[in-house]
This record gives sequence, C-alpha cells and structure tokens, in this order.
Amino acid sequence: MKQSHLFTKTRKDAPKDEVSKNAQLLIRAGFIHKEMAGVYSFLPLGLRTLNKIIEVIRQEMNAIGSQEITLTALQDKKNWEKTGRWDDAVLDVWFKTKLKNETEVGLGSTHEEELTALMKDYIASYRDVPRYVYQFQTKFRNETRAKSGIMRCREFVMKDLYSFSADTAQHDAFYEKVKQAYIKIFERVGLGAVTYVTFASGGSFSKYSHEFQTITDAGEDLIYIDEKKKIAVNKEVLNDEVLKDLGVRREDLIEKKAVEVGNIFNLSTRFSDALELSYVDQKGVKQPVIMGSYGIGPGRVMGTIAETFADDKGLVWPESIAPFKVHLIGIFDKEGKVAAYAEQLYSDLTAKGIEVLYDDRDLRPGEKFADADLIGLPLRVVVSEKLMATDSVEVKARTNETADIKTRTEFLNYV
Repeated sequence: MKQSHLFTKTRKDAPKDEVSKNAQLLIRAGFIHKEMAGVYSFLPLGLRTLNKIIEVIRQEMNAIGSQEITLTALQDKKNWEKTGRWDDAVLDVWFKTKLKNETEVGLGSTHEEELTALMKDYIASYRDVPRYVYQFQTKFRNETRAKSGIMRCREFVMKDLYSFSADTAQHDAFYEKVKQAYIKIFERVGLGAVTYVTFASGGSFSKYSHEFQTITDAGEDLIYIDEKKKIAVNKEVLNDEVLKDLGVRREDLIEKKAVEVGNIFNLSTRFSDALELSYVDQKGVKQPVIMGSYGIGPGRVMGTIAETFADDKGLVWPESIAPFKVHLIGIFDKEGKVAAYAEQLYSDLTAKGIEVLYDDRDLRPGEKFADADLIGLPLRVVVSEKLMATDSVEVKARTNETADIKTRTEFLNYV
C-alpha cells in the first residue's frame, strides 16, 4: 500500500467527546471513524488489524474442531420468550424494532437462543453429538455507558462459540480445550504476558466460569492475582471459600485493574431445556444436550492492545496483527533518485511477501516520522540520498529508540 493512495489521513486531535485512549489514538492514526458514542467504523488500516485478529482466532477455533457459520442479527421473539430473556428486565441491553407487518424482532446481543433452535434440525441422536459451532457476527447492545472506545461498543463483532455435548464429561473436556485455545490466541496477538485466566462466577450452572482479563489502567474490572501461582480471581467472587478452594492466600494477592477480553461459560441445559433440544442415547432414552458458550470480541482485543502498548508517540502493534510489517519512508531529493530507489525496494519487499506501507508522500521528514510513530508499525525503514550513496537503509523497530544502518541486501535478508 502506498500511503498517498490511502483516503484516510492522520490528525493531531481526536474528537473532543472521545475520552478513551484507544479510540483517541485509533482515530488520530486513521484506523477507525467515530459515528456516534459506542459506534465506530473500521477504516483500511483498522480493518486489516481487525481481520488479522479474527484470523488468529479462526485458526485456533478450527484447530479444536469447531465449525464456522454466520447467524442472522435479526432475532425471533418466540425463541427468546421461551428462555425468558425477551423481557428488558431480564436482558437490559436490547435493541428492538418492528417489521412492516408489526412483527416485533430484536437485534441480537448474543446467539444462544437462535443457535439452539437451529440445532434442533441437526441433533436428534447420540451420533449427532458433540457439535461445536462458532461465528464472527455483529452484535448490538444498548449499553448505558459507552465511553471505552472500541473496548465497549453498542455495535461490535463478536466471536461466539457454542458447544453441544452428550454429557458433562464430554462438555468438560471441550471446555478445557477452549481454555487452552484462548491462552494461545492471546499469546499470538501479543497479550499473553499480561492476560490472566481469571476465576469468575459460574452462575447457577457451575461453580466457576473463566474470564480472560488483561491488565490495563483502562480496565473496568478489579482482579486479584497470585503471581507465583498464576491464579487470578475476579473481585465479584473473592471470598474466603473461593480462596480456600483455589489454594491461595489473601495476603499473596495483588489488586489490578483489568479488561475482560474473553470468557467461557458452562450453560448446562439452561437453553436446551427451554427450547427442547435433546438427543436419543444408545439405550433409546431421550437426553438433554449439555451446552457451553465461549466469547471473544476481536474489536475489544484490538482496543486493549492499543491501550496496553501505546506510548507517548502513538500506537505500537505486535507484528502478528499489525496492518503492515514495514513502514517504508522516502526522504526524497529533487532529482527523483531516492524515489526510484525506494520504489525498487518497495517492489523487492512486496515480491518477498512482506507487507509494506510505503510513505511516498511529498512531506517534510519530521511529518513522516511523526505519522510513522502514530501508526505504530513494527519496523520503520528510511531511504535517503545519503543512505542511498552506500546502498543502505535506516532500520528502526517501533519499540527501540535507536536505529541501525543496514545495506540493502542485509535488510532484505533481515526481513
């Protein structure tokens, strides 16, 4: 991508009503556009990053035997009435509307009801379970407070996975697979060192659920961490019984602010009972399907990465999910020799399969460097008349203060 071709531009200031650091930086860097409070559009750079996060998640979900689908956002009122969740007093984040024939429908905030109803057409026998189904789908939640940028939105993409198992043992085995897959996901996107599997309330279905909490000052949750044992507990469930159950001492716990980037829940037969999803076992006896749900918000992950790694100059992207690996910057001469040299280097890099954002704009060097820091790609590579004289380039990692001079051949071998 040549930077002159991007319709987006960096900006010095974010909207005055934007208070979250992640949104301020992502808007200034041209990754997202704020439509209204809690609603953001993803622009070319932002969509590339979002899609890379989605692909990491997709790969790990496929690796544990899950199948990808896409469900509808419009929700059938009848299914939600069967579970008691159509009532705003039970689920208070509904967006509801009506069709022209006055039929009331909802915009899905989650998809347990719809998928459970759908699976009634495909699960009837013990031969049909287990089944693991996931999607990346737009959710709508009428949040009272939406001031955390893309970490808490009213419209957002969610990866939600649902498991349908024959019994508790089968469910528990898959639940553990998902937990390990989530750990891999957060390692791959760069959050592994600051993300903890956190014990949280299991509701009425099990003793615990598990949240994946990333340490950040922008977090809305408080968690308590035993750093030696790598155990974290959400403040909501922290009590003497839980401490004893987990084998940790209160004096060993450190309080941290964190943001929930993923969660996994046992659902037991809550939805299969209400929507009559069952199977006939090998003895001919009808049995309820045991369910679980497992969520990750790719946009929330992206916002958390922006919050966690940004510095006073701008964004800092891990290579695995950066929109481009290399930010190639040309400091041009009047004769056009540097431009020709940079164009050839750009071609050589793209031929190697390296993703490059080439700043070919006619701007002062300081403006280009400031934009590069704000956008936050892993490597900044500078070509100038002086460097070209020795067939060299200046290479600087976004996380380093100092730059290295490498010959063009050394650099091409390096990347």
